[in-house]
Amino acid sequence: MTAEPRVLSGRYRVDEAIGRGGMAGVYRGYDLTLGRDVAIKVLDRELASDNAFRTRFRLEAQAASRMAHPTVVRVYDAGEDSETAPDGTVRAVPFIVMELVRGRLLKDIIAAGPVPVDEAIRYVDGILEALEYSHRAGVVHRDIKPGNVMVTDAGQVKVMDFGIARAVSDSSATVAETTAIIGTAAYFSPEQAKGEPVDARADLYSTGVVLYELLTGRTPFRGESPVAVAYQHVSEAPVAPSEINESVPRSLDAVVLRALAKDPFQRYQDAAAFREAVDATVGGRSPSKRQVGALTSELYGPNPRHAAETARSLRQLSTDTTMKRTQAGPPVAWIWAGVGILAVLLVSVLFWVVSIHPSSGVPTNSRIVPDVSGMTYDRANSELAKQDLLALRVDEDNAAVAVGNVIRTDPDAGASVSPQQEVRVYVSKGQKMSTMPRVVGLGQDAAKTALHEAGLALGTIVPRNDPELAAGTVMSADQTEGAKVASGTAVNLVVASGRVTIVDVTGYTVDAATRQLEDLGLTVTPQEDTGCKAAAPPTVASQSLRPGDVPIHSTIVLIYCSGP
Repeated sequence: MTAEPRVLSGRYRVDEAIGRGGMAGVYRGYDLTLGRDVAIKVLDRELASDNAFRTRFRLEAQAASRMAHPTVVRVYDAGEDSETAPDGTVRAVPFIVMELVRGRLLKDIIAAGPVPVDEAIRYVDGILEALEYSHRAGVVHRDIKPGNVMVTDAGQVKVMDFGIARAVSDSSATVAETTAIIGTAAYFSPEQAKGEPVDARADLYSTGVVLYELLTGRTPFRGESPVAVAYQHVSEAPVAPSEINESVPRSLDAVVLRALAKDPFQRYQDAAAFREAVDATVGGRSPSKRQVGALTSELYGPNPRHAAETARSLRQLSTDTTMKRTQAGPPVAWIWAGVGILAVLLVSVLFWVVSIHPSSGVPTNSRIVPDVSGMTYDRANSELAKQDLLALRVDEDNAAVAVGNVIRTDPDAGASVSPQQEVRVYVSKGQKMSTMPRVVGLGQDAAKTALHEAGLALGTIVPRNDPELAAGTVMSADQTEGAKVASGTAVNLVVASGRVTIVDVTGYTVDAATRQLEDLGLTVTPQEDTGCKAAAPPTVASQSLRPGDVPIHSTIVLIYCSGP
């Protein structure tokens, strides 16, 4: 006798397990309400016990559910059920309901053997297409890796787990904890490895790692521990893919090295630029090995391997007995004459130095400015007074010297001056600070002006869909209004895209579809079609706007059957 299948939230039947990740189990399931196959991801108990994580997880899953694109595994729903443990305690069971994709993980494709260059380009193009869409919607994935990419039986690339990585990383105190939950650190960006804030360019770095692995069969950085790998992401230069796999064109070397730049500003700035660079390598002109080497030096600094190769070449030349001199050396007599002249000069200089008797003191009518840099002003004033000198304090901004300490003097330390001379003592006021102005609710141009007037810079702008806000309206900033911020800091903004994402509501009841679309601020107009057979309750047969992004406050017509 078999147990009854579990049903989550009275709607989703959980069938057999089809996968396992670092933080959840994945099951085949069935939506009893809409009558369709789904995939259900059930979170592990350790994560489920964290109330803060469950809240973030639900919000991120809801944000991901607004994305509808062929290259993104759809998130249909997110919820929370409960279960009773043997000891009688009740535990939360967070879950998400996703599109059921039939195919293979990109991780398994890589493990099966070498991937041809044209196939690698096609897979990465699909990943970048998904990121181009998600970044426009304001969603950064944060965990791009082959284990999160599916290739369907028809060859379609689909990226999954949008939003989940952010919920995990926001709940983890350290890089090590985040690594243990999300998976291997082999695909981390340097800013993730250092625990710094990340933006869309972190996803592009991780995609560069995936492209590297597709081309070479290995990741660019490997180590015995996640910490060792993270260190390499931050500080070491990758070997060009063509040095590992000779069939890789050098044009792809240049693309991969650019994508793996340590500095986000040296990478491709968006997924579209990355896609264009990858596509341009197909049939394009390949750079020379020298040009690839120059790019490596530009992005990562001097390559120590080049120095080693040069030293090895010099050693070979010095021991090569087949090399013959092509020019006669200088006569021996001239050599010894030169040595004699040099010896006479050295003896003369030595005699001159020994015969000098420098004065051991300072003239009574002069004073030497003491070195007071790094001292407090009060102590510097005291030291100058001992030399019969007058201190004049000048405060100036300086981020490198502690507040209240001396930066330098004018005249400089060691200078000879007259007694009672005035010495300017420059004292640090610390880092120059600015006050973060109000930008939320302003238009993008007005926010840029406000930041400039406050002495701050405009950083990256991430568009995000919102059903109410006009395009360009600032929704949030990564600095708090009224906070003291170092002058010149780049402030990153999230601005309204002026659009909302609608899904395919065909097959929904008219009432359910209307509620969902009106929640997005759209005007819904149901329209009868007497040419098809009516259903009870009435269901949507077609919609006037295709799934995807549409302008806010749009009008959508829902056609439903009302025939006999």
